[in-house]
Amino acid sequence: MSDLTSTLDLLVALLEDMSVQYVIVGGLAIRAYSIPRATEDLDFTLAMGREHLPGLYEALEKQDYAVPEPYRSGWVDQVKGLNLVKLKRYVGGRGIDVDLFLADSSFQKEILRRRRMADVEGRNLWIASPEDMVLLKVLAGRPRDLLDVNDVLFMQAPLDLEYLRHWASELGVEEALEKALTEHTNE
Repeated sequence: MSDLTSTLDLLVALLEDMSVQYVIVGGLAIRAYSIPRATEDLDFTLAMGREHLPGLYEALEKQDYAVPEPYRSGWVDQVKGLNLVKLKRYVGGRGIDVDLFLADSSFQKEILRRRRMADVEGRNLWIASPEDMVLLKVLAGRPRDLLDVNDVLFMQAPLDLEYLRHWASELGVEEALEKALTEHTNE
């Protein structure tokens, strides 16, 4: 079992024990919808209020996770308008990054509502829908993310374009989405 898989297993078991609704986003979800690619981190969206974070941190620290002091003090980071906490789990002398996005926005709540069970690393786990993965990757906007968008569009077409366009407008990424859709159509 890889360090990433063991970290995934521990985190999912902990979330399920705590009755926390989760959805996997990021590279592991992309693997389920497109051409598999390497990933060295874990990304989750959680239906968890900030008041429950200290209990989560305590449980994670017992599993070799490092929780930076600012998060323990109540601070929450933000990336592209999405609230998150960044953790590391140390296994065999190396750190595995774990990003836990908090479902504070209506978009993130919709991601949780639309989640689906899929095979992830040989396990049935909750992952974001292909449409939500496209939106998250367009929002992130890095070159690797845009390649992931193209792969998902290629492997999962047809997608719900009305849903994609609605949330792209809400997230302010409608131009980037349309560019990705156009590039996909022209291939």
